[in-house]
Amino acid sequence: MTRHKPGFLPIVATVVWLAAVWLAAVPHVAQASGIKLSQVCPAGFELVQGQCKLRSLYQMYPSLEDAGVGGLKTGLPAYRDGFSPQQIDLGRYLFFDPVLSGDGSVSCASCHQPDRGFADGRGRSVGASGHPVRRSAPSLWNVAFQQRLFWDARAGSLEEQMLGPLYDEHEMATSPEQLLAALNGIPQYRELFRQAWPADYQSADANIRLDHVYQAIAAFQTSLISLNSRYDHYAHGYADALTEPEKEGLNVFRSFVARCAECHTPPLFTNQQIAVIGTPEPEGMPFDPGASEPLGEPTLRGGFKVPSLRNIELTAPYMHSGRFATLREAAAFYTGGRGHAVPEGEDLKIHWHIWEPGLTDAELDRLVDFLATLTDESFKPREPTELPSGMRPVHNGGAREGAVPQDGALTHE
Repeated sequence: MTRHKPGFLPIVATVVWLAAVWLAAVPHVAQASGIKLSQVCPAGFELVQGQCKLRSLYQMYPSLEDAGVGGLKTGLPAYRDGFSPQQIDLGRYLFFDPVLSGDGSVSCASCHQPDRGFADGRGRSVGASGHPVRRSAPSLWNVAFQQRLFWDARAGSLEEQMLGPLYDEHEMATSPEQLLAALNGIPQYRELFRQAWPADYQSADANIRLDHVYQAIAAFQTSLISLNSRYDHYAHGYADALTEPEKEGLNVFRSFVARCAECHTPPLFTNQQIAVIGTPEPEGMPFDPGASEPLGEPTLRGGFKVPSLRNIELTAPYMHSGRFATLREAAAFYTGGRGHAVPEGEDLKIHWHIWEPGLTDAELDRLVDFLATLTDESFKPREPTELPSGMRPVHNGGAREGAVPQDGALTHE
């Protein structure tokens, strides 16, 4: 996979020609007009001197400060905010617009669907090639807090992360030149970038810049905050927010027998570390070396970034390759014994938290009951009904089924 550094790339002389070729190859494009970017911050943010600042009760609590799993009133880790309402809203349009893909068949939302916890319901995602890629699509909820991105933690920022899917031939299959040509060929997008960065687009012939494309999408992604679940109400002091079985599940989760909270640490329910847990691959799939490849660390072979459990009931199947179809199956894996699913011939350095807790069926059921209390979509953003490119959203249609254009014609069934 070719890696491209985020930042401004000079517009080549063929931009206008490339845009014309791209638009000619993609039918059903009718230029949208009259879109105005929002001047209001998303829910959960306050507008302060032109910037959207996160507001949460968790900001009132002390941070973990390496103090273990902490209590229910535990502070948030470092996070990104401070984008303008216009930059966030521009990112929302870009996120849902298939114009960002090489053939107009997929958008960012194809693999990160709002109604599926900003994942896609697949064990392995399907991109523009129509074939499953290597791993599943992680949820985007609360990525503003994530210090490393991808299952193998190879990206250090949202801007760096998005270069992977944008330019991978099996995912969105575009190039920096084609992406700029497409966007600069759409007058509505040129106007929207001017609204988001007025100082940089004062000239009528100013071209859209790649760094602004990346920043806008990152701005939207950092607005995806989920911290208002029934668990959160309980954590903030409302004791009746959880049922008795759910409280029992919370006790199992935090116990020194199950030890779930030692890796899935509240309030994000991830410690953001890489853990080798020995998850089996789906039948017929080769062993995935995980983080050991990009990080060059042999002891991390088979290791993956600990995912957040926020909205976990919405994002089945589970693990990096969708090995487990249900939360009950995923929870039962951890009580199967240390290293019980490691393939023959692999000498994995299993994380020391993985052992043999011996949870009963009843305890596993209560654990699953508790995990369902982490669901919160109250700040789910509104999906655009009209896109600046004039194209139709595809994330609930053909892209979900892995459909690709036939002879240059978009399929939306």
